[in-house]
Amino acid sequence: MKKSNIHYWLALKLVPRLAIHKKLALVDSFGLTALFSSSQKSPSVLTSANNLTVKQLTAFHQPNWSFIENVISASKACNSQIITFDDVLYPKQLKEIYDPPLVLFVKGNEQLLNNMQIAIVGSRAASINGREAAFDISKQLAEQGLVVTSGLALGIDASAHKGAITTSTGTIAVVATGLDKVYPARHKPLAKKIVENQGVIISEFLPGTPPRAGHFPKRNRIISGLSKGVLVVEAALKSGSLITARCALEQNRDVFAVPSGINNPQAKGCHWLIKQGAKLVEQAADIIEELSADECSKLYLNNKAQQIFTDNSAKKDEKNLNNDLCVDILLANVGFEITPVDTVVFRSKIPIEEVLTRLTMLELDGMVVAVPGGYLRVQ
Repeated sequence: MKKSNIHYWLALKLVPRLAIHKKLALVDSFGLTALFSSSQKSPSVLTSANNLTVKQLTAFHQPNWSFIENVISASKACNSQIITFDDVLYPKQLKEIYDPPLVLFVKGNEQLLNNMQIAIVGSRAASINGREAAFDISKQLAEQGLVVTSGLALGIDASAHKGAITTSTGTIAVVATGLDKVYPARHKPLAKKIVENQGVIISEFLPGTPPRAGHFPKRNRIISGLSKGVLVVEAALKSGSLITARCALEQNRDVFAVPSGINNPQAKGCHWLIKQGAKLVEQAADIIEELSADECSKLYLNNKAQQIFTDNSAKKDEKNLNNDLCVDILLANVGFEITPVDTVVFRSKIPIEEVLTRLTMLELDGMVVAVPGGYLRVQ
């Protein structure tokens, strides 16, 4: 079997319980292919210099080439390609972090990976206000040529992707499964639309890998690592979004946060970030002004070079914003800030007579409260 560069990088990825930065250090010291030599000289050098275990040495000198070939075939079968650490397509921004993935599985427009990116993350159980904010800010950023990167999760992530694909800029989804799977499954249409609209879905996990709790923090470091900064839109104090923000700080990335009502439990994380020095964001311009003059110039030129969104496609996507949460549709459309009745009608697409009746029922249940100017959600 003739071995390609991809074979060797996958073999390196499969060496067990050896940190990524140590693997890259070995490549720098000995060269990629030399690490997998079966000569007598190489094993002794590796053992004395790096204290490798027997299992690790076995992985270097007896790689499972058959399994690696199956991984390559499985990647092709799900219409993805493999980008290795030394590939020209590998994101330069991602190489800056402490533990960059050695291999990326990529489906879609791989050219997007080296474009300027802002990550948008937040709660899966987001309020309607949070989802609308993520949608609007994402669309504004994409209109200016910035690529929005997120994690294809429910709530804020999905709204950010939807906002971006109303433009021609494209969006990047970083997932915590193999690319032959979509998690959550209800986002299969969204994943398909991302790829069809010049976007890209990427993962460091082998085809066939199911979602596991430990995969999501690993995914989060890639989201922040790809980006110039991370915007958090609604997040609890203990949440994956704050893990992403922490990764961003460790990677010397900017952190931004959207404020919300003090009664919104999903705003606590954002307010904490703002107290710690994250920039308060109300619109995309607040993020763009943080970019350097050189970056803004590139952004402007990139924007001019693209065909920007149509109003019809934007309106079509806005109608889909309310499908993320499995809660009462009306409650989902009342915010933790004062929400006028006509706003609830507009958001829910329910006749005003029924809206008024159901709001009264929700008030009796203690889930909303009537105030001057509209209603407030309290649960």
